[in-house]
Amino acid sequence: MDDEAVPLVRPYALVRGRTHARKGAFDLVSYVVAVMEHLDTWLETEPEHTRLLSLCRQPLSVSELTARSGLPIGVVRVLLGDLLVMGAIRVREPSPDGERPSLSLIRMVLAGLQAL
Repeated sequence: MDDEAVPLVRPYALVRGRTHARKGAFDLVSYVVAVMEHLDTWLETEPEHTRLLSLCRQPLSVSELTARSGLPIGVVRVLLGDLLVMGAIRVREPSPDGERPSLSLIRMVLAGLQAL
């Protein structure tokens, strides 16, 4: 293999060939926050697990974690799924479309604010 192939092999090996998280969907706008300080007691962790955990000491979106870690989004989702199974993180998924206010309600609120 040449040097250019190594970065492509490493993420695949890092997640042991998995393409989906064990738990959680991890939308790009989902927020993740660490609830554990260390992963010392977990045997099947990689340095990247620890790196993601340290990055999300403050709530960050999955897309921001991906950018800061430099890992592909698929790898980040798999690793976050591992961290979720371990109880090391909490995730706040975006609300479903049905829970968002309607456009008419937003317009009424805007009109009310402008009337003040």
